Amino acid sequence: MSMTRPFETFSRRDLFRIAAASVGGISCSPWLPKLAMAAGTKRPPKACILLWMAGGPSQMETLDPKPGHRNGGPTQAISTAVPGIELSQNLPGLATQMKDVALVRSMKTREGDHGRATQLMMTGYRPMGGMTDYPVFGSLISHRLKPAGSPLPGFVSIAPFRFGNLGSGFLGPDHSPLVVSGASNDPNTRANLTVENLDVAGGNPDALSERQGLLEMLRRGSPQSSAAALKHASVYDQAMRMVETRGEGAFDLDEEKTELRDAYGRNRFGQGCLLARRLVERGVPFVEVSLDAAGQGSWDSHVDNFSTVSSMCEVLDPAWTTLMSDLRDRGMLESTLVVWMGEFGRTPRINPNRGRDHFPDAWSVALGGGAIAGGQVYGKTSADGMEVSDNPVSASDLYATMLEALGIDSSGDNAMGNRPIPLVDEGGTPIRELLG
Repeated sequence: MSMTRPFETFSRRDLFRIAAASVGGISCSPWLPKLAMAAGTKRPPKACILLWMAGGPSQMETLDPKPGHRNGGPTQAISTAVPGIELSQNLPGLATQMKDVALVRSMKTREGDHGRATQLMMTGYRPMGGMTDYPVFGSLISHRLKPAGSPLPGFVSIAPFRFGNLGSGFLGPDHSPLVVSGASNDPNTRANLTVENLDVAGGNPDALSERQGLLEMLRRGSPQSSAAALKHASVYDQAMRMVETRGEGAFDLDEEKTELRDAYGRNRFGQGCLLARRLVERGVPFVEVSLDAAGQGSWDSHVDNFSTVSSMCEVLDPAWTTLMSDLRDRGMLESTLVVWMGEFGRTPRINPNRGRDHFPDAWSVALGGGAIAGGQVYGKTSADGMEVSDNPVSASDLYATMLEALGIDSSGDNAMGNRPIPLVDEGGTPIRELLG
């Protein structure tokens, strides 16, 4: 039987730095997860954090700037930590993280309507009006990676906003997301993204236990075969596990240092990204954090695109940057895939309202951490941004790549009753160049 020694993975210089930091009273907390990992027998489980940009952000003001071309508008490009790769001036923090991020600048999809495009990017399947209710990516990952017996759900959706009514589909209610809306009449709950009602009603655990016993007795006397009954039972059981464990403390953001909370940003998206890290740390395999609007702006920038995207990035950039560095400091980045995407991009040509409209022909997404080989750009758009000029990527290609990055064979199937349903729509192929 092999054994792992707690300090095997640390050099003498590392240990000296840890000791020196402790003696000097300086926090060595970034080392602690690495020490804990070295002392354990398992590496962190794989997980995914999806940063969902509902509305469709402009690729020209984020990941694929075109300075000097009239389609590029006033947006300038900046250098990144990887020589030769540039980003928009709106993402100075992300530029420092470029070694762990891969840009895909050649997304080519065919859906320019918010609802249809959201369904495509969330499920990997084009909406065809058939009878199959495809699950969203988070439900699929929950189905594949949720630890058995975990008191936490396999899929948590924070401040969700999306076009269309999508969910766990044929995978059933066990893999529906726990929604953390951040909306509450309690200001403390709003500020901390707390899940309300985790405390036992009346503060009496014995009374709760008695009510559970009564419910179990009723269940035994009543067949639970209908879909509605099974859904109710699943939701109730999940809620009870959450109450009994108080969500493993994941929602206690007050435990975090003030400086770290400030770095993420004291807004719903920033604190949502921090909560995502805490949930993944406790074994939740998929967390979705949405950003659709901030202040007076939104990603759906048909009017006044440039100032709108700039203000959105003031919320996005610090949160995304801090999430990457926080995961790295805790030894979690190699096991956590971070995906940034919306449902489509924006038109390269600027409309009369200084806006950009829906554009699925040539746009960008970003992948980081996990098994992604960072520090590269995959695919290319033409000088005017109007078309993909190199390595077009479909939604199913991206889906296959994300699955492989999470250790899931993208050629496999799900089962809808006795019918096999491919995990990836026909033609989807993982992009090997992006997988480290």
